[in-house]
Amino acid sequence: MWFLAISLAVSFYLALNIGANDLANAMGTSVGSKALTVRNAVIIAAVLNMAGAVLVGSRVTHTVRKDIIDLGALGGDDTFNWTILIGMLAAMLAAAIWINVATYFHLPVSTTHAIVGAMIGFGIAAGGMAVVNWPMVGKIAMSWVISPIAGAMMALVAFMLIRKAILTHPHPFKQALRYAPFLVGLVMSILAIAMLVEALEPLHLGISFPQIVMIGLVVGILASIPAYLLFKRYKMVEMDEYKKVERIFIPLQIITAGYVAFAHGSNDVANAIAPLTGIVAQLVYGTPEDIPLSTVVALLAFGGIGIAIGTAVWGRGVMRTIGERITEITPTRGFTAEFSAATTVLACSMLGLPISTTHTLVGAVIGVGLAGGVAAVDSKVIKNIVYSWLITVPVAAILCMGLFLVMDYIS
Repeated sequence: MWFLAISLAVSFYLALNIGANDLANAMGTSVGSKALTVRNAVIIAAVLNMAGAVLVGSRVTHTVRKDIIDLGALGGDDTFNWTILIGMLAAMLAAAIWINVATYFHLPVSTTHAIVGAMIGFGIAAGGMAVVNWPMVGKIAMSWVISPIAGAMMALVAFMLIRKAILTHPHPFKQALRYAPFLVGLVMSILAIAMLVEALEPLHLGISFPQIVMIGLVVGILASIPAYLLFKRYKMVEMDEYKKVERIFIPLQIITAGYVAFAHGSNDVANAIAPLTGIVAQLVYGTPEDIPLSTVVALLAFGGIGIAIGTAVWGRGVMRTIGERITEITPTRGFTAEFSAATTVLACSMLGLPISTTHTLVGAVIGVGLAGGVAAVDSKVIKNIVYSWLITVPVAAILCMGLFLVMDYIS
């Protein structure tokens, strides 16, 4: 059981770094716009990240653990296989080390890149190029390209609509009050639909997708009623019209911040515990193929706790990069970026694609910035972020290969 204890420790170390980097950048726009303090952002992130991991994260965990490399080619059908155990441990450690280095330099790298790159390195070192499932890697790589573009386009269009409907209207405050309950309902509807699709699928209750959509719409309508009552009190506030509009969007952004945290948990907690599930499956259940859902949920919760702690202890630097350095973030811009990013992440998570929250959110922040013109975006910061993205996969792969060879030699 000593190997299991070491694996749990390394997985927790990886989760800490994912929290310090990936979840921190997911909450960066809320902190940058002053909608949330760092402390409140951490609390919201911890609770909803855990919920997303437990309710929606199991499908992506399966993709990362079993679909990137061919475990069968490495003897994965055996009851006990040191190669797989060492490889999973090396993958977690390699990803954690690289994310730790990137966080030190306040670079919001993709933790999905890191763990997928590490798994590729393990596969190549253990069995050669043929062991890697290159079509799946290509599918994942395509999602890394699509996700920031989709996030940017959605955010650009969404912010232009908000600007046209509210910010440039002769009476922006009245327009904001008119649309705010609808936006709350929209966020809650999409979140409810995503949760129902994932939660009901394993139960095989026979509820169709149109029925789920109808339930989501009802949830949205019910959520918009108290939101309407809440926003009515802003009529008594005396201040500049645009300041009142931004103040209205503060609770909206807090809602979307929770939405981002939930989406992050649905996708990126899998990065911390997917290799660990392979280790637990062999050491506890005797096969790399079968592991009870209850165990997966417990491990997802374990990873969620580590991620929350990592965000609280070491996430401020990456939060500032996302929330302050790319472009100016206000509550309206932050709401748009977070809503667009979370919607993209949840949609891809429901398809089983381990896409990058980092890529999607950075794309959304850029899209919001571009709505104000190219000059509103700091191209130097974006270049540094993109460079860190490009080297993450090869660095994680090479580091994992080295760690695996050393561990394999020692064992």
